[in-house]
Amino acid sequence: MTTATPSKALKQFRIMAIAEGFSWLALLVTMYLKYGLDMPEPNKLVGYIHGFLFLIYCFYIAYFLFEEKWKFGKCLVLFLTAFLPFGTFWAERKYLR
Repeated sequence: MTTATPSKALKQFRIMAIAEGFSWLALLVTMYLKYGLDMPEPNKLVGYIHGFLFLIYCFYIAYFLFEEKWKFGKCLVLFLTAFLPFGTFWAERKYLR
């Protein structure tokens, strides 16, 4: 029995899900620095990076919804996981492998 090899786009999406998850965690750390220690600079930089990665993550969801014809419910779950702590890590493991 052979298993299907994941497409290049799916491999990239998996990497993006993990990167977006780490950027979310980094944003939490820099929010503490900003509000707890009055150091706003790291939060601004990490916020830009996180926003960029979030947008790319959403573009991948849209690609798989419209081009690869994934079910809407699956794509909705993938989108919602971007707002939860460790959500994209879980989504990568549950839906993208």
